[in-house]
Formats: sequence, C-alpha cells, structure tokens
Amino acid sequence: MFEARDIREWRGHDVVDAEGKKIGFLESVYVDTATDQPAFATVTTGLPTRRRLVFVPLDGATVGPAYLQVRYSKAQVKDAPWIDTDGELLAAQEAAVFAHYKLAYQTGAGGERRLARR
Repeated sequence: MFEARDIREWRGHDVVDAEGKKIGFLESVYVDTATDQPAFATVTTGLPTRRRLVFVPLDGATVGPAYLQVRYSKAQVKDAPWIDTDGELLAAQEAAVFAHYKLAYQTGAGGERRLARR
C-alpha cells in the first residue's frame, strides 16, 4: 500500500519511471473509494500545445525530494488511458484504466465508482 502524508504537496513534481526516466508532472491523485488511500495519479504529458493527463497506479511508488517514482515504464504510462487537462474520468472509463495495467477492477457493492479525485 502506498502511504501519503499530504498528497497536495506532490502536485507539480516530476513523475519518473522505474529507471528514473521522466514521464511528466504530477497533476492529481485519485483515491480508492473503498479505502480512501491513493491508488492512481494523473501525469501531465505531451507538448505544451497538446497536453493530456495519463493515469498511472501508485502501488509500489516512492516519493523522493522532488519526484514521484512509479514502478511502470515510461512507454507503458504514455500508452495508458488519458483525459484532457480540463477533463474528468468518467465512470465508464475506470475499468479501462485498471485493465491497461492488468489490475483487477470491481465497483462497490452498489455499483459505486472505484476512483475519486483528490
């Protein structure tokens, strides 16, 4: 489990892959609605005129002094499901985010969303 003291402090920090290659900048954190623990992050990628937010799991991530290191490769993250910089993750898109990383996906007992932005 990835533990967080104050997830707001991570915003704007570099996100790097397992090899230390920069992927982009941390934009926001999504928590698992069942546990209220950080589960995914969105990372700002792309050219200044074509920015987008890609999703990456936070399991196994580590926080450094000026970066967040995820355990996934830069290529895998850049190919992940994404939203526009002013967009939001729709409930119908959640399963695809989990599937991209081969993670199990299950809604709440009443069909509740699994992820919530913080």
